[in-house]
Amino acid sequence: VKWLLCVFIGVVVGTRLGDDASLQEARRIMQENPLIDGHNDLPWQYRSQWEDRVYTNSTDLTTLVPTLQTDIPRLRSGEVQGQFWSVYVSCSHQYRDAVRVQLEQIDVTKKFVAKYSDTFQLAKTSDDIQNAVANSKIASLMGMEGGHAIDSSLGALRMFYELGVRYMTLTHNCNTPWADSCCDPSDTFPNGGLSNFGKNVVSEMNRLGMMVDLSHVSEDTMQDALDTTLAPVIFSHSNAYALCDSPRNVPDAILERLIDNGGVVMVNFYPPYVSCRNESTISELADHIDYIRSICGDGCVGIGADYDGVSTLTLGLENVSKYPYLIAELVERQYSVEQIVKVIGGNVFRVLQEVENVATALNEKPPLEYTIYPHDSDIQDICR
Repeated sequence: VKWLLCVFIGVVVGTRLGDDASLQEARRIMQENPLIDGHNDLPWQYRSQWEDRVYTNSTDLTTLVPTLQTDIPRLRSGEVQGQFWSVYVSCSHQYRDAVRVQLEQIDVTKKFVAKYSDTFQLAKTSDDIQNAVANSKIASLMGMEGGHAIDSSLGALRMFYELGVRYMTLTHNCNTPWADSCCDPSDTFPNGGLSNFGKNVVSEMNRLGMMVDLSHVSEDTMQDALDTTLAPVIFSHSNAYALCDSPRNVPDAILERLIDNGGVVMVNFYPPYVSCRNESTISELADHIDYIRSICGDGCVGIGADYDGVSTLTLGLENVSKYPYLIAELVERQYSVEQIVKVIGGNVFRVLQEVENVATALNEKPPLEYTIYPHDSDIQDICR
């Protein structure tokens, strides 16, 4: 396996190759350099379609599964070698049973990784990713989608890390007592970004070695997180606000801060975040990659498709077998192999390594023990 080593580094790929040649070149690059996607909601599909049953339902991921955008044949056809599985918890569980549901999402992910161990290999570190790829397995990592699932508990955050979670999206589409979402139904921002407790959450994630994910959060929360973090951040499934002015996308002011932070925006295939319409094209999605690179450089863009988390996808990218068609578009745009390797996985791999390095540097610091209670000024609602 070649990891970020390419004899063609710095050489421009082709000159407007024909479609077949571009696709062939895309596959060659992807077979030699791992594609690591930042966001796939297959665990939630197990919950919503099969009540978290992995061993006692008739679904077989080794065959085409019509009710999914993800299965093993299509992952292999799509040249996927690494996947952050989103262990998502709906905002409807906030202040109720979010911690239990989060545990169940982690459990269902570990179950399907174990059941299909000929294909998947659990990964918690950058070394684990390399080991999985060397074994011809799909490195399987977990990312929590929604900080409400820690129930305002740093202890819960630490235990989720122990269970293998390697990023947490600070909010989903609901405010937490300590962080503002971009898209809370109330259209309010009670914390003005991150509260003091929210900044402690970011600091504890740095200490643990858990990536801070800023998809779904408000711009003020993005700014506060970037002011607080000692490590690069990610946007696990977001695009450029300048090209589609959805609040789920990343404004230029934040992209500019990623130059110094070293973080990465992983582009989302959902049309309302690509074109601000109900349909979008591969060319329009590639425009987001172009634009993000134009602001913060080759090192700040990746892929977080959001398969099985959305009902519609960019035309030509309808399921996980289609990644090579996006990469073929980058070949057509004369991206160098080095640039493509960074987009498909090199950048997020580098961020994970840097997050691990920060955690190593902080390993003598004790766990943070700051707690919020209903009488504290940090909290706007009772979460106990």
